[in-house]
Amino acid sequence: MRVAVLDDYQNVALQLADWSAVRRHAEITVFNDHLDDPGAVVDRLRPFDAVCVMRERTPLTKEILEQLPRLKLIASTGPRNASIDTQAAAERGILVTPTGYDSTPTIEFAWSLILASMRGIDREAASLRAGGWQTGLGSNLRGKGLGVVGLGNIGKEVARIGLAFGMKVIAWSQNLTQEKASAAGATLVDKETLFREADVITVHLVLSGRTRGLIGAPELALMKPTARLINSSRGPIVDQAALIKALQARTIAGAAVDVFDIEPLPADHPFRTLDNLLATPHIGYVTEELYRTFYGDAAAGIAAWLEANAA
Repeated sequence: MRVAVLDDYQNVALQLADWSAVRRHAEITVFNDHLDDPGAVVDRLRPFDAVCVMRERTPLTKEILEQLPRLKLIASTGPRNASIDTQAAAERGILVTPTGYDSTPTIEFAWSLILASMRGIDREAASLRAGGWQTGLGSNLRGKGLGVVGLGNIGKEVARIGLAFGMKVIAWSQNLTQEKASAAGATLVDKETLFREADVITVHLVLSGRTRGLIGAPELALMKPTARLINSSRGPIVDQAALIKALQARTIAGAAVDVFDIEPLPADHPFRTLDNLLATPHIGYVTEELYRTFYGDAAAGIAAWLEANAA
C-alpha cells in the first residue's frame, strides 16, 4: 500500500502525529509543494491507495478522481472539505474521512488581523526592519463599531471579543435572527446599515452559492473612508476586483485578508503590493495544536482503514 500526504507546506505532518501504525502496512510519501494543474495532480496521485489532504488546498474533483483507479481512501483534515467531490468519490467506492476541528485558531487570528490593520503593525515593522522609525497613526478599538457578517460559531466569538474591547457590535447575515444576535451581544441590522455604520467589518461565512461575491462594489461603496474590511473566511465571498479598486482609490482606509480566490496567491497579484492591504497566506487555522489534531486523526483513520483492508 502507498499513502500520500499532500500540501504539507511546513513539512510537519510526520512530526506532529504517530504514523507508526500506518507504516506497518504502507509506504508514506509527503509532498510539501502545491500543484495547480489537474493533470499534474493525477500523475502524482496515480500510484497511491490513500491520500491525506489538507482542507481546501488541492481540489479532488470528479475529473481527477475518475483517473485514479487505485485510490480508495481520502483522509481530509477538518469536518468538511468543499474542494472534494464527495458524490464522485462515493460513486467510485472511495471512502472520505474527516478529522476533529477547533475554531479557536481562526477566531484568534481574525483578531490578529483586526489589531494589526488598525495599528498598522505590518507597516511599522517593515519601517523598523528597513532602518526607519514611526510612520503613521493607529486607531483605537474602544468606541468603534464592529460589523460582523455571519454570526455562527466563529462570528459569535469574534463578536464577544469585540465587546471586551469596548466596541459596539452590529451583525448581519441572510438567516440571522434578532434572538441569535442578542445572544451574542450584537444588534441585528440590515446589510446596508452594517456596511454604512461599521468601522471594522469582519467576514465569517461559509462559501456557498449564496455567499460567493456577497460583498462587492455596492457594499464597499457604502463603507466609511476610515473603515476597514477583514476577511479570514473565504476569498470568493468578497469580489476581489472590487476590493482592489477600492483600495487603489483609497475609498476605504484598508483591508486585511488571509484568503484568496486562487491559492497560493500568484506572484504578480496586486494584493502583494498594495500598501493599505495586510495580506497573509491563509494561516488562520495554521497552529501546532490544530495540526496535531488534523494529522493525528488522519493518521489514526488511515491506520484503521489499512488494518481493515489487510485482514
